Amino acid sequence: MSNNGHNIEKTNFDAFINAVGSEIQQAQVRLITAANAQMLFHYWKMGNYILYHQQLHGWGSKTIKQLAKAIRLNFPEKKGYSERNLTYMCQFAKAYPLRALQSFIETDAKLIAPSVERIADEVRYLNDAQFTQEPLAQIHNVARTVSDIYRMEIKDIESVFMASPVARTNWASHVIMLNSSLPLGVSYWYMKQSVEMGWSSNVLKIQIETNLYSRQISNNKVNNFTATLPAPQSDLANYLLKDPYIFDLAGTKEKADERDIEEQLVKHVTRYLLEMGNGFAFVARQKHFQIGNSDFYADLILYSIPLHAYIVVELKATPFKPEYAGQLNFYINVVDDKLRGEHDNKTIGLLLCKGKDEVVAQYALTGYDQPIGISDYQLSKAIPENLKSALPSIEEVEEELTSFLDKDKNP
Repeated sequence: MSNNGHNIEKTNFDAFINAVGSEIQQAQVRLITAANAQMLFHYWKMGNYILYHQQLHGWGSKTIKQLAKAIRLNFPEKKGYSERNLTYMCQFAKAYPLRALQSFIETDAKLIAPSVERIADEVRYLNDAQFTQEPLAQIHNVARTVSDIYRMEIKDIESVFMASPVARTNWASHVIMLNSSLPLGVSYWYMKQSVEMGWSSNVLKIQIETNLYSRQISNNKVNNFTATLPAPQSDLANYLLKDPYIFDLAGTKEKADERDIEEQLVKHVTRYLLEMGNGFAFVARQKHFQIGNSDFYADLILYSIPLHAYIVVELKATPFKPEYAGQLNFYINVVDDKLRGEHDNKTIGLLLCKGKDEVVAQYALTGYDQPIGISDYQLSKAIPENLKSALPSIEEVEEELTSFLDKDKNP
């Protein structure tokens, strides 16, 4: 066989191996996901079963303690059935009865195109809904009992469970939400966000602690999107905007200026983009534009994949002033002219200030043709212990090394 034929055969075989490898990797992900969903369904059934017998027989809280002990004695190799975890299973089942899961699925169908108003309405409906179950008189195995409780075949109950966002959220995240005592609708929203954005349980905990739902949905936002963008785009832009933004900038000076904040944001760009939200990509910092005989520098430029649009971000280390809107409007015009392609939507401006009078800010946007949003931002220096690296950062190592060399030079 010629070398050429050998190379073609090798290329084909490499492609074959790559395809097989890709399928194996995808299968592993599917198996892990399926295993997680099955474990959650098992926990949910267990929780329903325990709650049912507590209510039926009036056994009280000691049921869980005795059950955990019995499982430990009879199935010593089985993990995950501690008194604490069994208690969470009961809370899990109580928080998400079958009718709640069905409502989640119905809500999913209504929120294919998200908007702040629509999400807020659906969350309020779920928060106010009352989902209860009546105990029955029969005693059966777990599956039969759960089937009796909900008056449905267990396979149909499983289908509902698996179709709900509850099945796509990991157990550690569920425990965090249960500990947070969130209303049903707000839990649903965090679940959806966690799945869509691939949050770890630690990230979810931070988002709940910083009250992301209020910052993104229930707080009053200042923007002119409705007047300057078409309906689907304006709804999505308003949905993606937060107020306030909370940036974790450890090491920032107490009275930081715009440049220091920009440097920190770029230095910690991953955390910054996480706070900005889903589908934001970093484009440039202090982007230079020569307009006429003058030089201009836009603070930060991002690209939003969901919006298919450039986002010009102006940072101000002071409270909002009306003239800031004019400056941002100018940069939007420049980016529209210099960067925006034929398939990009209108460039959007985001003004981040250290506080604002909402009435003044809304008046300031009146009359502008370009879409502008105005939000507060807060600087947080508190990094949860479980997110800190056990090793020092490069900067810390360099600082220590410099200090050591200086001492060596000047004993």
